[in-house]
Amino acid sequence: MNGTIRVGNLFGIPFYIHPSWFFVLGLVTLSYSSGLAAQFPQLGAALAVILGLLTALLLFGSVVAHELGHSFVALRQGIGVKSITLFIFGGLASLEKESSTPAEAFWVAIAGPVVSLLLFGILTGVGIAIAPSGPLAAILGVLAYVNLALALFNLIPGLPLDGGNILKALVWKITGNPYQGVVFASRVGQIFGWVAIASGLLPLLLFGSFANFWNLLIGFFLLQNAGNAAQFARVQEKLTGLTAADAVTTDSPIVEAHLTLREFADKRILDWQNWSRFLVTDEDGHLVGAVSIDNLRAIPTALWSETQIKEVMRPIEQLATVRSDQSLMDAVQLLEQRKLSTLAVIRDNGVLVGLLEKASIINLLYKKAQANAA
Repeated sequence: MNGTIRVGNLFGIPFYIHPSWFFVLGLVTLSYSSGLAAQFPQLGAALAVILGLLTALLLFGSVVAHELGHSFVALRQGIGVKSITLFIFGGLASLEKESSTPAEAFWVAIAGPVVSLLLFGILTGVGIAIAPSGPLAAILGVLAYVNLALALFNLIPGLPLDGGNILKALVWKITGNPYQGVVFASRVGQIFGWVAIASGLLPLLLFGSFANFWNLLIGFFLLQNAGNAAQFARVQEKLTGLTAADAVTTDSPIVEAHLTLREFADKRILDWQNWSRFLVTDEDGHLVGAVSIDNLRAIPTALWSETQIKEVMRPIEQLATVRSDQSLMDAVQLLEQRKLSTLAVIRDNGVLVGLLEKASIINLLYKKAQANAA
């Protein structure tokens, strides 16, 4: 999963750590342990490092709690959570799909900051009640501060931050179009990205100071992800109303199960020279399997005339399929999730419609754009 390391499950949700997280963990540990050692010399270097590491882990625990807030609300809405990942900029809860209404999208987005604000209040109260001073007070203080900062930073109204998702939900509610919400919130996110980059670059260029270098990284992060979100939303909008059957490849490579390998080879040479994999149907047009050129090579040519395709094909259970009336957006997501290049499109009764390729989806969108332009 993009170089991440799976470390277990959290409430049934796969939990991953990106290698960049270890760099930040070490940086936070060193930074805070040195601060504790300077503030409380009686601790000693070793204990200061241990407390610094503990504080760093608790800080990331706060990030995980923030992402669990999003996840639990999504699960209550019947939306699966694919994973939670910690990386250099914090955490990310990956959901299987979007909320179905703007109100539901709002509650998923606001849940993370609410959890962070609750943790800020709890930690502040505990610090005042049991540890008014000393190392424990310092640790509780920094944890409370980070949770407050995490909530406020994520409430910035631009994608991919939580505030951007809240703004998206509000625009969706007003316009009735979720994609306009994404595009608008993405543009706001890009504005904040440029502001962050400027705040990082100006001190560097004018004074040679790296004091705001982190702002530079955050700015690039916002620009890239906001741009990707807007681009994806435009594609989603173009796919609205289209089904998997609309994007089936013209003259899909389909052969009958009763053909011999010799007949298949002759037919391929005449009709499908550029194809190496074919869908197989029975006499009623039902999808029963798939066969490839490699299957032919595994059989001696002397036996081709007496060997039928159904004897060498892969069974349907091993094929990725999608219903013909399923939305094209669902089909695209299935292709991406399973890292596939094609899907077999079938009707509810199992009759094969044809092959769905990524290239055929792109061609359909191109034709649709041309028609709109005309």
